Amino acid sequence: MDTAQSRQRAEPGPLTAFTRFVLCGGGVGLASSFAVTALASCIPWALANALITAASTLLATELHARFTFGTGGRATWHQHAQSAGSAAAAYAVTCLAMLVLHQLVAAPGAPLEQAVYLCAGALTGVARFAVLRLVVFTRNRSQATATATATAAAVPTVRPVRAAVARDSAPARPADLCPAA
Repeated sequence: MDTAQSRQRAEPGPLTAFTRFVLCGGGVGLASSFAVTALASCIPWALANALITAASTLLATELHARFTFGTGGRATWHQHAQSAGSAAAAYAVTCLAMLVLHQLVAAPGAPLEQAVYLCAGALTGVARFAVLRLVVFTRNRSQATATATATAAAVPTVRPVRAAVARDSAPARPADLCPAA
């Protein structure tokens, strides 16, 4: 019988996952840099970057779900939404890098723009890897939480002992409560 558990592949180790991330994400990023440059010849660069970032994020998230992080299936809409958050940060960084480039160089050529875009993308890629691995594609989160809860329940806890203290009955008159009254 084919169950969901048997369809899932083993989760790759961090080095394997990072290598796959670089291959998938780097390949998509490299293609994106050429697409942004081509599209920016027709429309403003920031708009071209936004469109290509959205399309490449959808593609890369699917690749990461199926191949990089070994989930064995398609990415869920929730994973796409979480991945989009990290892509938005990458978009901001690449736009900022290009803005700085255009402030420093009056008319940068396409090779320089490509180099700056790819360097900014590589820096944000490392951060995206951490977010995707630790947050977006973490498997068995509910099982891990249940295991942690069960483990915590099995460990005996030390509870403070409350001592019984004999108390006199409280005074009933206001004058007894406050001598100034």
